Amino acid sequence: MNDTSTVGRREELCRNLESVRARMAAACTQAGRAPDSVRLVAISKFHPASDIRALVACGQREFGESYAQEALAKQDELVGEDILWHFVGGLQSKKAKSVVGRFGLVHSVDSEKLARELAKRAREARVLQPVLIEVNMGEEQKAGVEEAELPALARLVLSLGEGGFGLDLRGLMCLPPVFDSPEEAGPAFEYLRELRDGLAAELGVPLPELSMGMTGDFEAAIAEGATIVRVGTAIFGPRPQRG
Repeated sequence: MNDTSTVGRREELCRNLESVRARMAAACTQAGRAPDSVRLVAISKFHPASDIRALVACGQREFGESYAQEALAKQDELVGEDILWHFVGGLQSKKAKSVVGRFGLVHSVDSEKLARELAKRAREARVLQPVLIEVNMGEEQKAGVEEAELPALARLVLSLGEGGFGLDLRGLMCLPPVFDSPEEAGPAFEYLRELRDGLAAELGVPLPELSMGMTGDFEAAIAEGATIVRVGTAIFGPRPQRG
């Protein structure tokens, strides 16, 4: 990419970022929430490290990746940048070692097997790894723990943080069904918030984070209490095909 196109890409990314932030602020105002109550994670999977570096220069700090190998390569390329990394994709137990301690938040814990493996690796590394439990919203083809199994998994994750190393349960995450209009996703987001509130009361612990809402529906998620929105296309543009 030549200098002209590099500058043009940086300006495009910054404009897109500011547009998303403006939409988030408007959604917060509409919901009677403070703008700083919602964090923006820019979903950078399949996009080059140069795009991430450009967005860091524009003031974006949090980025989300879905594939461990791709994410770790970008982390190595961007050493020294002020970045908080999120792991947002499905995670196999065998990849747990490469993720623990390298991400500020793992969004996609959805099984006892994965939780135990992450905790084992975190204890070995002597770190407390923040995690979210991913909840299935009724779609068989998508990942996530079923509602009936959520309390047991949450209790397990909490127990795996005892002693100062292991897992730190921060809240819940979901991938809602795809709807024709953003407003249709509202009930799914409301449902996750109610699940979180009920679970926190049942367990007697704070669960402050709700990771929900993407490019097409993050305003609806903010209206229902999202504390983290995961936005890719509205910032980076169409996702390139994985090569």
